[in-house]
Amino acid sequence: MSQILVYFFLAIGLSMDAFSLALAYGTNKPPFKKCLITSLFVGLFHFFMPLLGSTIGYMFTKKITLNTNLFVALIFFLLALEMFLSRKEEQKEFITSFLSIIFFSFSVSVDSFSVGIALGITNSFVLLASILFSIVSAFFTLLGLILGKKLYEKYGEKATILGILILLLLALKYLFFN
Repeated sequence: MSQILVYFFLAIGLSMDAFSLALAYGTNKPPFKKCLITSLFVGLFHFFMPLLGSTIGYMFTKKITLNTNLFVALIFFLLALEMFLSRKEEQKEFITSFLSIIFFSFSVSVDSFSVGIALGITNSFVLLASILFSIVSAFFTLLGLILGKKLYEKYGEKATILGILILLLLALKYLFFN
């Protein structure tokens, strides 16, 4: 039981990037159907990335060192730049295609890949962890998208600027504080 609790809190921690990014994207008022689809894909990525990471961690144990922080920071900087440059357009929807949903889902799931490597090295209960990561991240993504839409309805353009700032802060976090 205590292992489930540990994985649950780890899942919450891993889901905070998805929540923050979803909050930022939610200020662009995506339709609810896109919010659901995006949340499901984030959940799927948070399920498969730790499994893939654990397989690599198990196979190569200490032969690989992955530093994904620079990669994730670059993604967040690019997403913030995209939001900034497109904020004046009439149709402000960023999660518009299947490819953008995949890109979004991948960018918030990279850290669960790294956690999967650690789980594979320690021979932990990876399947259980992956299921919890999946459910919690899908929930927090949907919550972030919905709250972002509500923020935009209440604060308008200021909410979009807040979304851009959140992305920039996440990028700086990954670049300098991980």
